[in-house]
Amino acid sequence: MEAIINGLYQALTLLLGGDAELYQVILLTLQVSGTATLISIFLGVPVGLTLALKDFPGKQACLSFINFGMGLPPVVVGLFVSLLLWRYGPLGALGLMYTSWAMIIAQAVIASPIVAGLTFAAIGSLNPKLRLQLISLGAAWPQTYWLLIKQARIGLLAAVMAGFGGVVSEVGASMMVGGNVKGETRVLTTATVMEVGKGNYDLALAFSFVLLLVAYAVVALLTYSQNKGKGGWS
Repeated sequence: MEAIINGLYQALTLLLGGDAELYQVILLTLQVSGTATLISIFLGVPVGLTLALKDFPGKQACLSFINFGMGLPPVVVGLFVSLLLWRYGPLGALGLMYTSWAMIIAQAVIASPIVAGLTFAAIGSLNPKLRLQLISLGAAWPQTYWLLIKQARIGLLAAVMAGFGGVVSEVGASMMVGGNVKGETRVLTTATVMEVGKGNYDLALAFSFVLLLVAYAVVALLTYSQNKGKGGWS
């Protein structure tokens, strides 16, 4: 209990004291996980929409693959991305290994199936007659898709929150492809693991509390957007 209290005190001290290194780590955490989540939205939402609205051969196999990807171990993703980006790998010439972009790629791979799977569930929960009604009223397919997205907004924002939560808290892939380089690839999760390894449990707990605060702030903002106009917030 004493260690937890000391960790909380240190977290508040670093935050209120404007510790430059801590704020750099926080900013990089938001940049990496935020960018990865945006990429997962651009990849996952169209896939989820297509699976929910189209029938085609192999659809069940695609759904099984998406559902499997939702539980993909981050350390496995980190390993495969490392093999791709390593100096002698297929994408080694890009020089992305041990950079923030390598972390973004790994986290986007983790988040995309989550967003796609929950998008499929959100669109699939709509009344199937709604799409037919929109088409009968003369809506083109881009208008139909957009209106369906608006109707499933709450579920889609839940998909975004799940995707962000899945990557902002992961550590295995980030350590493997980012290397935890100070000022370059050190994020809150990798910084926490590093301090635990050094035996600095108070500082590790401080990073943990800051990570929880950052994650809650982002989720609270998305939750506000999710419930805005629904009477869920006063």
